[in-house]
Order: sequence, then structure tokens, then C-alpha cells
Amino acid sequence: MEKIVMAGVGYVGLVTGTSLAQTGKTVVCADISESKITQLKEGVSPIYEPGLEAMIQQNIDRGTLGFTIDMTRAYREADVIFICVGTPEQADGSASLTYIYEVAEDIANYAKKDTLIVMKSTVPVGTNQQVKAFINERRDAENALEIVSAPEFLSQGTAVNDTLHGARIVLGVETKQAEMRMRAVYSGFKQPVVVTDLVSAEMIKYASNDFLALKISFINDIANLCEKLGANIDGVTQGMGLDPRIGKQFLNAGVGYGGSCFPKDTKALYRLAEDVGYDLRTVKATIDVNQDQIYKLLHQAKQDFGSLVGRRVSVLGLTFKPGTDDLRESPAIWNIFELIKAGADVTVYDPVGMENARSIFQDRVAYADSALAAISDAEICFIFTEWPEIVSVAPSDFSEKMRSVHIYDGRNCFDVAEMAALEEVHYVSIGRPKVQRYQEELVGLSK
Repeated sequence: MEKIVMAGVGYVGLVTGTSLAQTGKTVVCADISESKITQLKEGVSPIYEPGLEAMIQQNIDRGTLGFTIDMTRAYREADVIFICVGTPEQADGSASLTYIYEVAEDIANYAKKDTLIVMKSTVPVGTNQQVKAFINERRDAENALEIVSAPEFLSQGTAVNDTLHGARIVLGVETKQAEMRMRAVYSGFKQPVVVTDLVSAEMIKYASNDFLALKISFINDIANLCEKLGANIDGVTQGMGLDPRIGKQFLNAGVGYGGSCFPKDTKALYRLAEDVGYDLRTVKATIDVNQDQIYKLLHQAKQDFGSLVGRRVSVLGLTFKPGTDDLRESPAIWNIFELIKAGADVTVYDPVGMENARSIFQDRVAYADSALAAISDAEICFIFTEWPEIVSVAPSDFSEKMRSVHIYDGRNCFDVAEMAALEEVHYVSIGRPKVQRYQEELVGLSK
């Protein structure tokens, strides 16, 4: 059995490596972070992902999963090396390949003959060929290595299931031998396998993510139009989603997408198109709509109140979506920065993301241990993530706990009719009728 090494134990490397170990493969996850590796050796996951930690411990116990900071030894002993390091967004929107080439340099120096290199990181189209050339320029001709593109299609919160039972496995290969070796690596998985060339595999990843981001921006644009025309986005999306050509997924109107993939990948593909002289207008529109949507409710609150200086503001939900502790590009985080800048007195709550939030905001906001505690005595409540702990708050709780009930619901968590039944409430959501049960004007409302 071939020994598999995951270069990088971030989100992709850890989930992929653990899932391969679950199917009986021998996997070593290697990373330069000593703290991460120490934690993982004890069976503790450095990321929040349902089901992952138990699977890590299970495979440590049965000897199929190991962790090391000795990158040199890991590369020397590997038969297959998965490159799983980050490709963060640069200032111009393109993807940084710094970490990719750091790993490639080490592979060139230490990997044995016939080691198969697998690019799991999301990289710009054409990168696999460039990395292969970079590695083999540094090796003797008889020790040249092959590279395979195997893009990941994980969603945070469902990543384990997405890996073990996802819709497809994509393999970009140059030889039949590489294809057969990869089929053996994935032999424990039952998904359909799409075999194509390196460039097409890279494009599949970007096109998939950008299409989903486009779908989100499209429905948010439609939701905004619904507000102008008096339509209700809930009924619109229900009617659309029942059409199998459209589907129900990614039709939830809100304050836009975030996370480590959609913002980065849309900008990277748009920049790549620019580089080859093509105007990728749909992706540009996706980016522009999302950027505006993120601050939609904040702008509405500023319009309603005139000034947010000294206002007691509660923020429910910090992660970019439920099921993860990831705050990267989260609409909540961008809005909190703006609320602080506007002089608001901000209290935040998230069932999973509080530790990460503390590292960002320190003492610039207050931290509540529950949704009810967060809204207590608040004048304004923003909802940015539809966690069960937040959705389960009863409308009457807002009336009982808040000083004045002004709710800006960025994920349409609550029923408009139930909110309208409250005696005094100002409830604004996305693409649905506003509810106002206050007699006085909001602007200048006494504290």
C-alpha cells in the first residue's frame, strides 16, 4: 500500500487526510506548525468541523493516521504527496502561490523517484504545469515526477460527508499510470470519477465555486428587486427551487457570501481572465453585488437612526455560515468593524466563533455567552448567521430582552408574520416586507 503524505494540515489537508485514513489508507499529515501537530497527535482538531475530531482519534488509534513536523522525512518516505497549503488572495485579487512553491522546492529536493504529486490546493489555471516544471528543473531527468490535479469540493460544516460521499472526484492527469494510481488512492470512495487534463481540472474547481457564488449574488439581486416591487423572496425562491433545472441550494437571500473560497476564487478567476484579455462580466457582477450586499442592513440602520454613536448594538452570528468556526471574509466581521467605527456599543455572540472573534476584536466589543444575553438591553440587533441557537430565539424574547426592538435580519431567520404580531417592533430582512410597529420616527429616537 502506498504511503500518502498531506503537505499542510489546514482545512483541506486535515479533512482529506483523515478521510483517506478512514478508508484504510496509510496517511501522514505534515505541517511546519508545531502547535498544530502537537494538538493533532493528542486527537484534538485545531478546526471546528462536525465529526472530524472523532474520526481523527479513531484513525490514530488504529494506526492509519499520523502527524509530523519533520517535512523532510515525510517527503522522503512518501509515495504520494498531496499539496494542501493555502493560496491566499493578494492585494490585486490574484492568488498567492508562495506556499505552493515552498512545498514544491522541498519536494524537488527530498521526494524519491516515482513519487506522485497531487495538487489539492485551489490554484490558478495553468499552475500544475508550472509547478511540475519547477520541480523537475531541480531534479535529474531520470527522477522526474508526475503531477495530478485533484481539486477539493468541501463545504465547511459538511466537509467530512462531502469528502467521503461527495458528488464527484475530479482527476486531471497526463498519463494512464497516474490515473490508475489515483484511482487506487481513492479506491475507498464510491463517487463518480471525472478524468480530464490538468488545465480542465483546475478550471472545474474555479467554475464550480464561481457559479455557486453567482447563484447567491443573483438571488440577492432578485431579493433587492422584490423589496422595490412588493414581492416576497421566500415565495419566489420556493417557486424557483422546485424546478430541477434550478434547484433549491444557494437560493437563500441574505447579506452575501463569505468564507475562504468564494470571495477569493471569484476575484482570482476574474483576474486570470483579465490577464488573458477576457472580460468575465458575470463574475465581475457577482463580486460587485456581493460587496454591496454585505453592508445592506448596516446602511439601512444608519438611514433609520441617523447616527449609531452610543447605540447598544447586538450582533448574533459571527462565522460566515453555520457549522464552522471560520470568520474569514464573514459579513459579520466586516459589519462589526463598521459598527465600531460608527461609535456603536457592540455586543457579539456566536456558538462556535467567539475565540476567533476575540483574536480579532480584543476589547473593542463585549462578548455574550448566549443569544439572549447578547440582546439584553440592546436597541439594535443584527443577525448575520443562521445558527440553530439563534434561529431558536422566540420573537417574544426580543420584546422582553431588548430596550427597543429594532432587528436587522441578514439571514431571514424569522417569520415576518410572527414578528408583525409583536406589539412594538422594527424588523428588516432581505427581500421581504418590513415590519414597523413603532409610532415615533426612528431618527432621533431617545435612548
